[in-house]
Amino acid sequence: MKPDTPSPPLTAPASRGHRRLWPIPRGSLKLRLVVLFLVLALAVVLTFIRGAQEAFTLGWRDTARPLLTDYIDRLAAEITVDGHPDVARARALVQQLPVTVDIQGPELNWRSHPEQTADGARRRPRHAGVDGDGDGDVDHEDEERRWRSLLERRTADGHVIRFGLNEAALERRPHMIGYTLVILLTLTLLAYLYVRRLLRPLDDIRRGAQRFGAGDFGAPIPVRHPDKPDELGHLAQTINTMGQDIARMLEAQRALLLAISHELRSPLTRARLHTELLPETGEVQPQRAALLRDLGEMARLISDLLESERLASRHAALNLESTEVVALARALIDELALTQPRARDIELHAPASLAPRRLDPVRLRLLLRNLLDNALRHGAQAQRPPELRIVEEGPDLVLDVRDHGPGVPEDQLKLLAQPFFRPDAARSRGTGGVGLGLYLCRLVAQAHGGSLTLHNAAPGLRVTVRLPRG
Repeated sequence: MKPDTPSPPLTAPASRGHRRLWPIPRGSLKLRLVVLFLVLALAVVLTFIRGAQEAFTLGWRDTARPLLTDYIDRLAAEITVDGHPDVARARALVQQLPVTVDIQGPELNWRSHPEQTADGARRRPRHAGVDGDGDGDVDHEDEERRWRSLLERRTADGHVIRFGLNEAALERRPHMIGYTLVILLTLTLLAYLYVRRLLRPLDDIRRGAQRFGAGDFGAPIPVRHPDKPDELGHLAQTINTMGQDIARMLEAQRALLLAISHELRSPLTRARLHTELLPETGEVQPQRAALLRDLGEMARLISDLLESERLASRHAALNLESTEVVALARALIDELALTQPRARDIELHAPASLAPRRLDPVRLRLLLRNLLDNALRHGAQAQRPPELRIVEEGPDLVLDVRDHGPGVPEDQLKLLAQPFFRPDAARSRGTGGVGLGLYLCRLVAQAHGGSLTLHNAAPGLRVTVRLPRG
C-alpha cells in the first residue's frame, strides 16, 4: 500500500547546457512537438527562399538577357511612329503593363511616373555575392552600365527611351510572405491537432498509472486498436500486465496474512488459557505475567491484521451512528490513564458546542487510541505532554494529535503510514510496535472518506485526520 501523498518522481536533473539549448517549458510534450514542427517549418521555408534567390540570381542574367533584349525592342517599337516617340502610345503601354517609360531628347521630354526616381525605376536585383568593398564596387558599376544599356533604346531622331519597373504597381499586389505565414500557421494548427490526437493515449496511460499507484487495479488502461497497437499501445499493454501482476501479488500477500492470522487465533487462545491456569506463586508469577503480555501483543497483532484487511477491501462496512466525538475522546483518555499514567496529562482542545457526527465509533476509537498511544510512547521523554485538538473546519471534522518528541526524519515521513514500516528510532521493543498503528489510522480515515497527513512539528510529530460530514 502507498501513503496518501505520492512521492515525487525520481528524475535525473538536466544539465545546464541542455536547459540553455531547450528553454521551452517541459510541462507538455505536445507543445514541445508543435514548437519543434514550427521551427523546422520556418527553417525549411527560409532555406527554400534563400536557395531559390541564389539560384535565380546566379542564373537569370545569362538566360534572360536575350529574351529581355528582344522584349525591350518590341516595347520601343510599339511606342514609336516613324522613328519618333509617341506619348499617347507610351501612356497606353504603362496602363497595360507595370512598367515606366522615360523619354528624353531634343523635342520631347516626358516621364510616365515622375514621382519615381529614374534610378529607382531602373533598379535591378543586385547579385548576392557583390558587396560594397574593393573590386565589388567596380563590378557593380559595370553591371549597372550593362543593365542601363539593356533597358535603353535610341530612336532615329535622337530621343532616348528608358524602360523600368513600376514599383508602385508591384507594391499594390498582395505580398507572398503574408500568404506563406497564413499557410504556415494553418499547417501548425493542423499539426498541433494531429499531435494532440496522436498522443492522447499518454493521458490514458498517466491516469491508469495513477489508479494503479492508488491501489485500484480494476480498470485497465484502454488500448486503441488492440489488434495492431502502435508503440503507445504496446506501452499501455505492458503497464496493464504489470498492474495485473502487482494485483495478484498483493492479493496473494493478503490471503497469506489472513490465513496465518486465522490459523494462529486458536493456538493463541489455548496458550493464554493454559497460562492463566498457572499458579500465581512468587516463583511463577514473573514468567506468567511476561507470557500473558507477549500473548496479548500477539493477539492484538492478529486483530490489527484482520481489521486492516477488512478496512482495505473495496467494500469496507462501517456502522455509522451519531457519535459524540469529544465525549469519546475523554473516555478514551481515562481508559489509557489506567495503564499509562502520563495519559492524564494529555491536553484536549475542543469546543464545548461540537455537534455529534455520523461516524463509526468503534473505528474512530481505534484511530484515536493508536494516535494517542503513539504520541505517548514517542513523547515519553518530552517536557510537554501530547496534545489532541478537535475542531470543525467548514464541513470537515479535524482531529489533530501532536507529541513533543524527537520527530521523524523527513525522508521517512511519507513511509510512516505504510504497513509494517517503523523508523529506525522506533525499532526498540519499548517504543515501537509492528508498524500497523498509523496504517490502521489511515485506513479508518479513508473508509470515512477522509484523509490522514503527517508532518514534523519541530519538535515532535503532528498527525492530522480530516473527516468529511457523513
